[in-house]
Amino acid sequence: MNISVSKHGSCTVLKLNGRLDLNSSSRLKDQVKELASEGVVNLILELGEVGFVNSSGLGTLVSILKDVRLVKGQMVLCNLAQYVQEIFEITQLSHIFDIYPTEDAALESFSIPASEVS
Repeated sequence: MNISVSKHGSCTVLKLNGRLDLNSSSRLKDQVKELASEGVVNLILELGEVGFVNSSGLGTLVSILKDVRLVKGQMVLCNLAQYVQEIFEITQLSHIFDIYPTEDAALESFSIPASEVS
C-alpha cells in the first residue's frame, strides 16, 4: 500500500492506494502515530484507490479512530471505492465513521473551503 500525505490548514489528508490488510495495516498505523507525534489530530483518509479491505484493515481503521478521538481529534473517510463502501455498509461501520463522497466535502466538514486546497 502507498500512502501520500498532504496538509490543508488544520487537516491532513492521507491518500491510500492498494490493499488495506494485515501487511499494510501496521504501516498505516505507524504513519498516523508519526503524525500524532507532530500534533496532527484531524485526519481525512481518502480511500478511492483502495481495492481491498479485510478484517485487519477494518480493525486498524477503528483503532485509529479511537486513538484520534482520545486526543480530541477527528477522522473522516472519503471517496470510498464501491467495494469498500459495501464492506462498510455490511459491517455497519458506515454508522461509526463519518464518510464523505469527495475529498472536498470531507475538507468542508473541517470548515476548510475547497478553494483553499492546494
